[in-house]
Amino acid sequence: MSAYFGELDHPPRLLMGPGPINVHPRVLRAMSVQLLGQFDPEFTAYMNQTMVLYRQVFQTRNPWTFLIDGTSRAAIEAAFVSTLEPGDDVVVLNAGRFGLLLVEIAARCGAKVTTVETDWGCVIEPDAVEAAVKRVRPRLVACVYGDTSTTMAQPIHALGLICRRYDALLYVDATATLSGMAAPVDAWGADIVTAGLQKCLGGPSGSAPITVSDRAAEHIFSRRHVERGLMAGAGEVNPRRIASNYFDLAMIMDYWSEKRLNHHTEAASMLYAARECARLALEEGLDARFARHALAGRAVVAAAEALDLEVYGDATHKMTNVTALLIPKGVDGERVRARMREDFEIEIGTAFGPLAGKVWRIGAMGLNARKYAVATTFAALEAVLRREGFPCRPGAGVDAALAVYAEDAR
Repeated sequence: MSAYFGELDHPPRLLMGPGPINVHPRVLRAMSVQLLGQFDPEFTAYMNQTMVLYRQVFQTRNPWTFLIDGTSRAAIEAAFVSTLEPGDDVVVLNAGRFGLLLVEIAARCGAKVTTVETDWGCVIEPDAVEAAVKRVRPRLVACVYGDTSTTMAQPIHALGLICRRYDALLYVDATATLSGMAAPVDAWGADIVTAGLQKCLGGPSGSAPITVSDRAAEHIFSRRHVERGLMAGAGEVNPRRIASNYFDLAMIMDYWSEKRLNHHTEAASMLYAARECARLALEEGLDARFARHALAGRAVVAAAEALDLEVYGDATHKMTNVTALLIPKGVDGERVRARMREDFEIEIGTAFGPLAGKVWRIGAMGLNARKYAVATTFAALEAVLRREGFPCRPGAGVDAALAVYAEDAR
């Protein structure tokens, strides 16, 4: 213990997995800014600015657009526990690991869960969703927009219309896609959409942007409860009180409103990070940012195919920012990942569930959705594969990636 384990001093690594990714230097600088009191007028102004910024990032007019303190899963739990009461029906689209996560969280809320399912690597047809919603008449329909476990992007536009038709709320998990793929909340007709900073937004995990429609807010506020310690008198307990105190969206929304009703001490450094992530996205321009991620995704696919690696899943619905590659027969996938990290300081992703040991996942997001990152990754991957005895033409992957960028520049 005399050395107290030493200072944090690991070598910088190029994070090209499905997230987290390398944090933008401006975000790191923002996080180093000195703290303020949570009711300091300057600090509450930063909170208001963050709400304005994320309305634009989410492409919404929802007044209730703010942050949940915690990882992206914290916002999912807040959305579910604040909308679902025990016995409520919920329809969940399940096409991967994170669809199964929504099932788990809904079940823990005491909801009656109906799933609409398809094989991993595919997406669910809207007709199948409508049939389930028509039969069940749920309080909530929940889905993942881009599921990094399968790298598929679920079409969302039709779901909003279905939910309005049957008076259900629509929840969308956009953790892996916000600011990297278009997530037009209002055009979708989505009621609650949540995300995280550690993917396309290019920040650290620990703050979760959320946007809530007026109709969802009305339902959530019908369950509003004020803590006894904040009331002058005794007060009554709402019989439909939200089960979690920390994830009680009604109370969190009161804190983010002009009421500033105390709920928790806002994670100031994470708010600074989230604010800077949004500023970066909007300065670049959302359309330009989406195009940059799509270009990087095309370069990843071209480089992989040039090395005779097969891209996994339905190409029509593939996420632009994360690509899964089938591990060739006879190649030790984990040894390749270890050599990428140890020899080149590059991380690529493994997989879960039925895809464990079968695919690598390569992400090109945020700061890393750029030519140098893609080319460097595939130069290293080619070198490792050749050392592992997998035949591939020297320079083929890098040449193919650069050709995609050259074609785009014309």
